[in-house]
Amino acid sequence: MDRTTLRTPFFVVNPKSYVYGADALSLARKLDELACRYDVDVLFTAQLIDLPVIIGACPHLIPCAQHMDSLAPGRGMGHVLPEALAEAGVKATFLNHAEKPQSAHELARAIARAREVGLLSVVCADSVDEGRWIAHLEPDVMVCELTDLIGTGRAADEAYMRDSTDAVRGISPGTKVLQAAGISCGADVYRAIACGADGTGGTSGIVSADDPFATLEEMFEALDRARADFCREA
Repeated sequence: MDRTTLRTPFFVVNPKSYVYGADALSLARKLDELACRYDVDVLFTAQLIDLPVIIGACPHLIPCAQHMDSLAPGRGMGHVLPEALAEAGVKATFLNHAEKPQSAHELARAIARAREVGLLSVVCADSVDEGRWIAHLEPDVMVCELTDLIGTGRAADEAYMRDSTDAVRGISPGTKVLQAAGISCGADVYRAIACGADGTGGTSGIVSADDPFATLEEMFEALDRARADFCREA
């Protein structure tokens, strides 16, 4: 099945379990408006139960599950079925996040199943070496984020951003690279794209900000400037 084609630079907001229900929908609506205004592809993750409402209300977002399992229809109590996500209108799924790690065998199967049902695979890697290994599986997006920076408000240094991006592209040129951990302001967004990333985004730097909407405005303005300065692809 055909998967969504991501334009560069793209943006990801992954609220995890910080917000849900009405608060998640409010955040998604703001991102939908920004995605339309700046003509940027935005992936938004949400609790599974909230995704159908967000899909119906936010046509400019790329709805993304926070996790997916590799099982096929049939037995599998408590798992996230790929076909169910696709039928609900979900377009992408995170895999192997530091807070939901997967074994090598399960990750390989989950990437293959995502491709089978038409979902983008957004796969997390902690180190340059892990990113290099996962790149052999040819995910659609590799999230290069150091686990010890997640939620700290400190972004990775430029050397890590460049080295991890180059490592992935050297093995899987078709995989887009997201630099994400610790992104909390417009300057972080601009620097991630300046260092060669295809996209960036955040979680706690957005949802825990004093004014999340103002923070998003700042980030999207920076993303727009970085697109003009560094990206050939609209």
